[in-house]
Amino acid sequence: MGIPAAQLHAALDALAALEPGIAQALAVTGYPDERIREPGYATLLRTIVGQQVSVAAAASVWNKLEALIGPECPPDKLLAQDFDGLRACGLSRQKQGYARSLAELVLSGELPLDALPADDEEAIAYLTRVKGIGRWSAEIYLLFAEGRTDIWPAGDLAVQEGVGRLLKLDARPSEKDIRVIAERWRPHRGAAAIFTWHIYAKGFQAI
Repeated sequence: MGIPAAQLHAALDALAALEPGIAQALAVTGYPDERIREPGYATLLRTIVGQQVSVAAAASVWNKLEALIGPECPPDKLLAQDFDGLRACGLSRQKQGYARSLAELVLSGELPLDALPADDEEAIAYLTRVKGIGRWSAEIYLLFAEGRTDIWPAGDLAVQEGVGRLLKLDARPSEKDIRVIAERWRPHRGAAAIFTWHIYAKGFQAI
C-alpha cells in the first residue's frame, strides 16, 4: 500500500513551502520513489526474517521457508513446524520465537492486521506485542504497508542525520530534538521521513 507517488509529491510540496531546507533539497535531489509493501502477516514475518542479516541472506531464508510451508508462509503451517525444520531454513532459535509469536497473535485474533486502530500510537502498541517487533519496525510497517501519512520514526539514525542536513545543523540532532522539530511538519511527517532517507542515500549536503 504505502503512500502513493502523487500524494507523496503533494506532501513534499507542502513541506517545501514551509521549510526552505526541504525546498532546496527537493530542487537538488528530486522526489523520492514510493516505498510500498503489502499489508499483512507476510510483510511482518519478512521483517523478522530480515533482521540483522543482508538482503540476500533474508531472501534465501524466505525462499526456503516458502518451499517448506507454502507461499506467504501461512501462520498455522509455520506453527506446525518443529525447531529443526525451521532451523534448516536458516531461522535461529531467537527468530523462531519471534515468528511463532507473530503467528500465534495473528491466529488468535489478538493482532488484527486487517483492522488495526486508526490512532497511530495504538496501532504501534498492537504491533509491538509481537516479540521481535520494536517501535521502529512497527513504524516502518505502518508507513510502508498501511501508508499512514504522519508516521515519524524519530529513533532512526538516518532520519536524524537527514533532518540535520536539511536544517544545516552543526551536529546530528537527537531523537528528542527531531520529535520537537517535526511537530510543525504534521500531518506530513511520513513524507518527511521518506525524504530524509532519500537525501541521505543521495549524499545531499545543504549549501
